[in-house]
Formats: sequence, C-alpha cells, structure tokens
Amino acid sequence: MKKKKINKESKQKESKDSSAKHKSSKVSGGKHKHPGASHRGVIDITRSGMGYVTVVDMERDVIVRPQHFNTALHGDTVEVQITKSGGGGGRVEGEIVRIIERKQTQFIGRISIQKNYSFFIPETDRPMPDLFIPTDKLNGAVNNDKVVVKLTSWDKAKRVPEGEVLELVKQEAENDIAMKQILLGAGFNLSFDDEVMEQAERFPDGVSDAEAKKRRDFRDVLTFTIDPVDAKDFDDALSIKKNANGLYEIGVHIADVSYYVEPGTKLDDEAYARATSVYLPDRVLPMLPERISNELCSLRPKEDKYTFSAVFQMTDKGEIKDVWLGRTVIHSNHRFSYEQVQEIIEAGGEGLYGDEIMLLNTLAQKMRKERFKKGAINFSSQEVRFVLDENRKPIGITIKESKEAHQLIEEFMLLANKHVAEFIGKITVKEKPVPFPYRVHDTPDEAKLGPFMVFAKKYGHTFDVSSPQRIAESFNQMLKDAHGKPEQHVLEALGIRTMAKAVYTAENIGHYGLGFEHYCHFTSPIRRYPDVLVHRVLQQCLDKQPQIDKKMEAKCKHCSERERSAMESERAANKYKQVEYMSQFLGEEFEGVVSGVASFGFWVETVAHKCEGLVSLFSLSDFDDFRHMEEDYCLVGKRSGRSFRMGDKVTIKVVAANLEKRQLDYELVLGHIDSTEKKVLQPTKFQHPKKKRGKK
Repeated sequence: MKKKKINKESKQKESKDSSAKHKSSKVSGGKHKHPGASHRGVIDITRSGMGYVTVVDMERDVIVRPQHFNTALHGDTVEVQITKSGGGGGRVEGEIVRIIERKQTQFIGRISIQKNYSFFIPETDRPMPDLFIPTDKLNGAVNNDKVVVKLTSWDKAKRVPEGEVLELVKQEAENDIAMKQILLGAGFNLSFDDEVMEQAERFPDGVSDAEAKKRRDFRDVLTFTIDPVDAKDFDDALSIKKNANGLYEIGVHIADVSYYVEPGTKLDDEAYARATSVYLPDRVLPMLPERISNELCSLRPKEDKYTFSAVFQMTDKGEIKDVWLGRTVIHSNHRFSYEQVQEIIEAGGEGLYGDEIMLLNTLAQKMRKERFKKGAINFSSQEVRFVLDENRKPIGITIKESKEAHQLIEEFMLLANKHVAEFIGKITVKEKPVPFPYRVHDTPDEAKLGPFMVFAKKYGHTFDVSSPQRIAESFNQMLKDAHGKPEQHVLEALGIRTMAKAVYTAENIGHYGLGFEHYCHFTSPIRRYPDVLVHRVLQQCLDKQPQIDKKMEAKCKHCSERERSAMESERAANKYKQVEYMSQFLGEEFEGVVSGVASFGFWVETVAHKCEGLVSLFSLSDFDDFRHMEEDYCLVGKRSGRSFRMGDKVTIKVVAANLEKRQLDYELVLGHIDSTEKKVLQPTKFQHPKKKRGKK
C-alpha cells in the first residue's frame, strides 16, 4: 500500500482564561509576519476577551485585540491582516478584515424586553455581544424567556448584531438545553431555514414512470433492509437472486439522495454546511430535512424508491465475477432489525427469508475472513447506549457488540465502497485523476507505535515493523493472542490510539485499517455529504463526462472537519449522560478498570456502567508520592512502588458529578488489594485522605 503523509491541520486546544498557550511558539518565515500581509485562519477568543488567530503556515498565533474583531465570533474562519510584525521578540498582532465562515449562527440565551427595544443575552463561555431583536422577530417570546436565536445580520457600521427568535426553550428540560448547547457550540444549527424546508416539501411522493425507465429495475427482485430497531432513515438495502448460470446476483442499493439534492440549491448548500448528521444519545440532528431523510429517500418497506446501486455477480464461495454500477429503482419487501436477523442466523435459517439471509451471511463471513487475511486490522467494537425515560434522562445502560447480523451489512457496504473507489480510480481527465473524495487512512503514527510496541512486549507480544503489511499482521496476532486475557482491554485501547485518523481527501493513499488500496464512502448519503459527492462523480463517470472539480480537496477538508465536530459533540453528549446517570450513585462504590493515565491522575471506567471518572493525584497524595511513567502508561508510587496502569482493576467511590463541566470524580477505595502485587494501599499518614479533587 502506498505510504504518503497527509498534511496535518494544526489542532486548536480548548482555550483557558489566559494567553499561556500562545506564548511558546515562534513565527516562521518573514513574509508571513510582514505588516499588511493577510492570512486565513480560525479565531480563538479566550474567556478574558483576547483573540488569537491560528494560521496553518505560521507557528505562532496572531494576537487580535477586541476592538479589531470586526464582528468575528469565537471559532469563525477569518481573514486576518498583520498590523505589527513582532520584531525584536514581540508578538505578531493583526486585525480581522473579513469573516470567511461563521462557525456558529444560532445561540441559546435569554430575552430582555424593555419599553422600546429587546435584546438577546447569549449564554456562552466566550465573550460576544448581545443581539438586538426587532419586535416582529420575537416570535411570541416574553421577557426573561430562554430561547434559541439566529444571528441574521451584523453590519460593521452597526453597533450591535441583529437576530430573530427561532424557538422557546422549556425551562424544566435542563438536559435538553445541554444537548442543544453542545450542538450549537460545535456549529450545527438546530433547525433548517424556511427556504430549505420549502424546497424539501416540493418533491412529489413516489416514483415516476419516466424516471423509472431511465434506471435498471429491481422491483421484482427480493430486497430487504437491515437496520437498528429505532432507525427511521433506511439508506441501504440488499437484493438477492440466483441466475440461470448458477451465480448469485447480490445488489447493494443505496438511497439516491443526489437525485433530490442538486448542486447550487439551498438544500444542497445546507447539506454541505452540515456535512453530516449528528447522533447524540437522545436525538439525531439530521443533515437533511426529514422530508428527504425519513420519507423520500428512506428505503421503507412496500414502497418504490430511487437508488444508486452496486450489483455483484458472485459464486457461492464469494468470488466476484462481475460488477455493475448505476442508478436503479427498487421495492423493499421487508424491513429487518439487526436483532431479528441475528435470531434467524442463530436459528440456522428459520424465519422469513431465512435461506437468503443464511447465504448472505455465509458470503459476508468469507469476505470478512479474506479481508483480515489481506491485512485489515481486526479491532473489536462495543457500542454503549443509554436507556432513557420519557424525559430523556438515563435510567440504564446497554452494551451492544458487533454480531454476525451487523457484520453481514458491514461487509457488503465495504464491498460496495471499495468497488466504487476502484472504478473511479481508473478514470483520468487530461491525464490526471478525477477529483474524488476518497476515504483514506494512513499507516500508524511512528511516534506512538514505538512506545506501544515496548509496552506490548511486556505481555509477550512482538511486532514485525519491516512493512505496513507486517505491522497489520502483528496487530492481528496480538489481538488474537490477547483475546479473553486481562490485558485485552488495555492493548486494544492503546493500539487504537497509535492509529492515524481516517479522513476525506482527493489524494488517494489507500485505507490502511481496512487493507484497501481504494476506498470511499458511497453507502450513507442520507447522513454523510461525502457520499453525495461520490454519487455525483460516479454518475459523471458512468456518463463518460467526468469533470474537474478544483474545489474537491477543500470540500473534503470541510467534510473531515465537520465529521470531527460531530464526533466531539457525540463524545460530549455521551459524557453528559454518563454524569447525569452516575449522579444517582454519589457515595457508592463500584468495581472499575483504569482506562487512562496522566500526570495529574488516572481515569477509571466502571465495569457495570462503562462510565469514566477521574481519580486525581491530589486525592492520592496522603498515600504516596506518585509519578507519571509515560512510557509504561502508569503512575508509580515513589515510596511503595504501587502502580496504577491502564487495564488494572480497582474499586472506586463516586464522590462528585458535575453536569456543567461534564465531569465525574472518583476516589480510590481505602484498603484496595491489588490482585497482582497483593499490596494493600493504605495512607502513609495517620489521617483520612482529604476529599479534594483535581481537575480533568
């Protein structure tokens, strides 16, 4: 597999109420800091009100004072012009001359209605001005109501920005407000504009005869969907039939979103801006209006639907003899849940369409085995889901593991994604590759892989680093050998951390984790914008009219950034629900596993709930003087030699649950006996440990 590094974007860390993080770096290149030079960057406004613009090709941020923000808000992509070069060791300063892209345009806060005017006071941890709300834009809000407001205009000539009330927020729903704040803070709007909704409503129901005649018709072929039990947007379906030549025709049918969402429309602009649906524990914020995602495009049973398909002619051993790609029309015969399909598989094929499901499962398992044989890395996966009451409060936690029913769908989706990318990869325009949003995954980070190999060797696992292929084989052997052993959890967790992040790019370097030379996202256009782009490029190539999209790489970068924002939102929401759930157990003790180690303490994930909290170093200070041993992923006591390493089993007490900070604090239970060293951890002083907590 090709090995080529992708340009890494400089990461913006969470800014604190000081400029400490901005003091250590240096400006690179004199031309960049010359007064009058302009640069594109992202502004980070600290809690104290000072701004710092991060520019990709500059090592040091550009200071921007509040009077030079020129309507910029925290997280906006801006054009900053250098006003002070920073010569003689001083700081580079600048002013914002243009807002390129707003990160956030919707905010939660309170309405203040006075005699002749109304203002919206945002509830945000970063300084921003109040918004003037015209009387005809209050939408029923009264004084002191909590509302969601949209920033509608902010002319530099005006002293204050203007906005309009979009919705009232119920006061009693604290957890609902928290979820909305997470989404808004990540730059995801909670609602669609009227024009977007109007466009979505224009489309007629059903399938037209004229359009159906342009497509390959699969409506008479057995077709069904397999999705989570609570899913509403069914974007993929499988069809199966046996041909006269003895081959099986397996169709992977994907909702044809690009038929409805056309370039240049408000609907497309909004989908691109979001770039992804966001899945929180208690809600889904869709990329497209429900008229599109849950009705027109959703492959609901007993309805004709437009699809884009990859159709495979296969032997009963999984050998592919032919592949066809193109637009189709289908009719789903049945909607299965994963649980229903798993029951059929475990029952040996008893149930509706049991023979077809068993055949598909056999083929999927053969493809899966072959994929790992060729270098795909077999990390196991668990999905932790909250059981919620009618007020969206967590009352329980379930753990879902990947079973054969999930793998059945996964393997056929991977197959379709791979073959679409392979097809596009062979096409050129003017001797250059067609611009295309590949999904790529680089080889492991060498800086992280080295320490991990040293750590894994302590458990008897060795790595062959002579080639990327050998590294993948070593990972798989380690995962196989460690399965069911105490170190399995820590080796899997740390192994995943050595991996690069998968991203979208027009520069194809292959997908290391899957072991594919060509890969893309084709199978989920209802919830991912890159899949919509893939459909468009694929149709152009099928029509033998491929186009050069000079903005493809910029689109890929945007989609990758939005994906990261969505993942961060999902993690924040999951953490909130963990804190919300564990708050009922204050003072109670639980078994846990050390899930992370840092210089200021270690994190513990409870076995029963999979909820992670921090045991601070300060809370251990009366026991021993602990030091962080980074290469061993552990804390070691200077006097006792007692260690806390990732994967160790411990007993903790829940001592604090802070919803605002989304933080759980645990304390180690006194007298805990380490199962390996048989040492009892007791205070070295004759007093009870102080119940003070450090910060995560």
